[in-house]
Amino acid sequence: MPDSHRPNTNPHGLAHARELQGHLSWLDSFSGAALAVLATASGIYTYLGVSSLLDDTGALSFFAAAAYSIAVSVGIFVFWSYLMRLLPAMRTAAAKLKLMGAMVLGSFAIIAMSSWLNAAALAGAAAVEQHLARTVQDYQEALEQAHDTAVSAQALQRDVARVRQSFEDLSEQEAAGDLSGLAGRGAVFRVLRQKAEELAALEAQIAAQTELIESAFDEGNVILSRMRALIVEPGAVEARSVAFSEDAVRLAGLVTTLRQLSVAPLVDRAAEDLSASVVLPELDASGAAGQDAQASTITSVLQVLALRAESLEEAAEQVLARPAPPEVTYTPISSADAVILYARNFVPSWAGAIAIDLLPAVLVLILMVTQGAIRAGRGDLPAEDTLTLAELRSALHAMREMEALDRADQVQVEQAGAPVLPREAQGENISPLPNPPARSND
Repeated sequence: MPDSHRPNTNPHGLAHARELQGHLSWLDSFSGAALAVLATASGIYTYLGVSSLLDDTGALSFFAAAAYSIAVSVGIFVFWSYLMRLLPAMRTAAAKLKLMGAMVLGSFAIIAMSSWLNAAALAGAAAVEQHLARTVQDYQEALEQAHDTAVSAQALQRDVARVRQSFEDLSEQEAAGDLSGLAGRGAVFRVLRQKAEELAALEAQIAAQTELIESAFDEGNVILSRMRALIVEPGAVEARSVAFSEDAVRLAGLVTTLRQLSVAPLVDRAAEDLSASVVLPELDASGAAGQDAQASTITSVLQVLALRAESLEEAAEQVLARPAPPEVTYTPISSADAVILYARNFVPSWAGAIAIDLLPAVLVLILMVTQGAIRAGRGDLPAEDTLTLAELRSALHAMREMEALDRADQVQVEQAGAPVLPREAQGENISPLPNPPARSND
């Protein structure tokens, strides 16, 4: 045979290909069992994940969860069995890309129907506890913010007291005759005392809120402590979630109460009314000069009153401008939803849940690389040149059996006196020759 038509007969590559083929034959002996174990394990965790989603615990729910997990196990086993057999056998790049696209699509389907449920079974309770802890943190921030706003409003009591004291001092000066020049408790004195009494009433109302605010804040901290204890308490997380939700309702009510106890709106309205609602008394001086002095003093008092009211209103508006406490509402959540919502906190669990389903993809890629190496080692040798000694012995044994059958058929036909045809001519050859010649009895 010319060298240009001689097939590739690299002995080292052929030996390597035979070695790899032997390894694959040994690995095939337990690959199916290993794949079945992986599929069964995924099905078990899928069953646990589905069970956590079902509210009913009766027989119907059990059979529903079992049916779903069995379907997942069978689907995973069949899907990867197909790919482990077909993808390594593909010889063209186009066929490999198409099957790899199918593998990617099937992997997404497996994650959607199984992996997230596996993650729920692995870390569902911890994810629900994470949700409870995040809710406690939100409630604590809302409680502290509402308390800070209420305490800041209580600080307006000092501003109110300062304004009240200024009007009392002015009234004392008027009584002594140092303000309008008319000693006694006349019209100017009554205007000043009127506003001082209004501010005193507002100051007393603010002071009465202090005890209520501290009481609500202390009760809220007690509830928060109880909620934190429920998070770390042993036992089923579902039962703890029920008690947690009851405390969350009480705490939300306390946050609303603290918001309502803030006196900033009250002080703001009082500051607006301070200068707008002035009851002017009748001027009671004996002479015209005295009445003019009273009128002039009252006008000055009203100007001072307007300035004091403006400063008090600004202080109240600063408190009102503080951000309102966030509206926090506890929403019960299932373990499957919790592992999705807090997926970043449970990356190892997600990795394990996905790996148990997609680990066979690595085996498929290993098989594909190995089969490619085997083909490269064999080169373009014909099939008969790549036979191993065991395969050659099997082929010779089969040929001897065929010859023995031919001789037995010939003897039987000769005894019957009929012409004998070879077995190939009798239709037993897969690729018979055209017009096979008949054999004689001689």
